[in-house]
Amino acid sequence: MNFSALLQAFDQSSDASVTIPPEWAQGRAGYGGLVAALVLRGMRASLSDARPVRSLAISFVGPVQPGEAMQVQTEVLREGRAVTQVLGRAVQNGQTMCIVQGSFGSGRESSVDVAAEPAPSAPPASECQRTPYVEGVMPNFLRYFDTRWIFGDYPCTNSRKREMGGWMRFEETFERFDEVHLVGLVDVWPPAVLPHLKERAPASSLTWTIEFVQPQPAIDADDWLLYKATIEHARDGYGHCAAMVWNKAGELVAISRQTVAVFG
Repeated sequence: MNFSALLQAFDQSSDASVTIPPEWAQGRAGYGGLVAALVLRGMRASLSDARPVRSLAISFVGPVQPGEAMQVQTEVLREGRAVTQVLGRAVQNGQTMCIVQGSFGSGRESSVDVAAEPAPSAPPASECQRTPYVEGVMPNFLRYFDTRWIFGDYPCTNSRKREMGGWMRFEETFERFDEVHLVGLVDVWPPAVLPHLKERAPASSLTWTIEFVQPQPAIDADDWLLYKATIEHARDGYGHCAAMVWNKAGELVAISRQTVAVFG
């Protein structure tokens, strides 16, 4: 089941549930970007109007087990004149596995208007080598994505570079690309601290915050997006990384930040 099929299965369920198949595994857990995207899908359905999502604060409490049903539960905490605060949970076997606090806000008039910094220089995706997918070595979910490494080095190469990233897109195309798809795509990159390891070791995101530029710049169904992450600090088995995402026109699309636990 590709990303579209999973969204459709979730939308058609009577109890806001879906089972993440093993091919979407990330180690022993379901792919975090997919889990967060499904929770966002459920949170959107709870809104009384179509206010755009401005930010998500995501905490991965425990691993969602592939092959078992996961239910999305939502609660509107407050609905103001412009902003709605929503709490979403991914629940499996009665236990909360992921918590998402989302802020959805309508635009308003303001004298403040500051353009984003320009996107970094990067060769077009067509000129970059595709990251190979090696079954049994790389996480299962990567088969559904196409990434082209530009910044930094691959994981577990004993690198000392602070930056990592490149071009990314889904293997499939969509009738419409929105923030749900963006959440599912951005998490495809490993934590930026992993290239600093000498050998493979477990790592997992504790928290993930993603902020969306609104109105969202144009993103076609099969567009490439550029991702660049920077390590801000890492010590004592935890890394703090910030990233930015641009469309192919160089327009800022999203800002992402992670706290990562590294067991090596």
